[in-house]
Amino acid sequence: MIWAAGGFLLLLISGIPIVLALGIAALVAIEMTTTAPISIVAQRVYGGINSFTLMAIPFFVASGLLMEAGGIARRFVNLATALVGWITGSLYLVAIVTGTGLAAISGSGSADTAAISAVMTPEMKRRNYNIDLAAAVIAASGSLASIIPPSIVMIVIAITANQSIGAMFLGGVVPGLLVMTGLMLGCWIYSRQGGVAYRDREAFTLARLRAGFLDAAPGLLVPAVIIGGITGGIFTATEAACVALFTTLMVTLFIYRELRLSDLPAILLRAISLSATVLIIIATASVFTWIIATQGFPAMLRGWLTGFTDNPVVFLLIVNLLLLVVGMFMESISAILILLPILLPLARSYDIDPVQFGVIAALNLSIGLITPPYGICLYVAASVAGRRIEQVSRKVWLPFGCMFAALMLVTFVPAISLWLPSVLMN
Repeated sequence: MIWAAGGFLLLLISGIPIVLALGIAALVAIEMTTTAPISIVAQRVYGGINSFTLMAIPFFVASGLLMEAGGIARRFVNLATALVGWITGSLYLVAIVTGTGLAAISGSGSADTAAISAVMTPEMKRRNYNIDLAAAVIAASGSLASIIPPSIVMIVIAITANQSIGAMFLGGVVPGLLVMTGLMLGCWIYSRQGGVAYRDREAFTLARLRAGFLDAAPGLLVPAVIIGGITGGIFTATEAACVALFTTLMVTLFIYRELRLSDLPAILLRAISLSATVLIIIATASVFTWIIATQGFPAMLRGWLTGFTDNPVVFLLIVNLLLLVVGMFMESISAILILLPILLPLARSYDIDPVQFGVIAALNLSIGLITPPYGICLYVAASVAGRRIEQVSRKVWLPFGCMFAALMLVTFVPAISLWLPSVLMN
């Protein structure tokens, strides 16, 4: 256990990519502490990605990239502007609503952040918004992709926890909307103190909202197909991903006509690259998880926690603190694959529902996307805004506070994450 954990942390601190740190640490630990043949590494790598469900990831990634390139993102911004653009702090609110809409298509926080930043940041600069806070809010909006279906993080959690992907997707809907509402409320309160720059420019009209909805309606087909198909038992998550990709392709090619066939090779190559990054992390993390399990660490941790407290609320508070810290330093998929196999059996021993626990994990790690030093969504938003990460980090307190409040509600009120799955999936 010491060889695996210590080697991994040492390699991570030294700047080695996380996929290599996981693999090398596990390999050294196997050689030094077990009698297992080295061929176990190849077996675990293959076993880690030998899953039909994991095939959903490249299709969802490609769907998100097509959305970004084919005009769906811009139309979501226009619809969000018609919906909330008349409220004080309108551009902050538009970014949040747009992030929620895009999250229902792509499942990738960094891709959504890049798409929102490209459209919103120039207008925010022109209207003299606080650009550091704008970047922090856009990063938080992009991080909603970790919670709202079809979240790639939720797919990995469902596979790791051996839970229904449909139930996990539905479990993230209400918490995702809760985070969206909290972010909007926080930005509205802040903007009321911000002077003329944050005041609305156009009055709300039903005609404008109707025009924005009709323009964005074809793009809205994608989340409707995904959620409706999975919860209705029409197809599996992997089949839903294929249908989502096909629907996005048809919408961008033949309805919006902003995507050209000549654009597809570059988009597909990028989708392959991003998907391979996720899958190779899953593969190497499966070796690392196996070596930790064989060393008895889950049983040791279970013994310590049950001796420390028999209160499930205290246990969840400890888990939240652990995941918030881990999310600051580690990519979400890696954190899930390393920690969830250890923490989930403990959660079951406290009679905590696996779906609620999975949503709590996803929400913690979505907060990690906006907290330095990892904070990949924060880096993307800061880069597009032309600001240093140190400058943007000073304003991350507002979205962090809103997301943390939502996390506490999901932790203490199980019905927030369990009501929708119980209603729609019995």
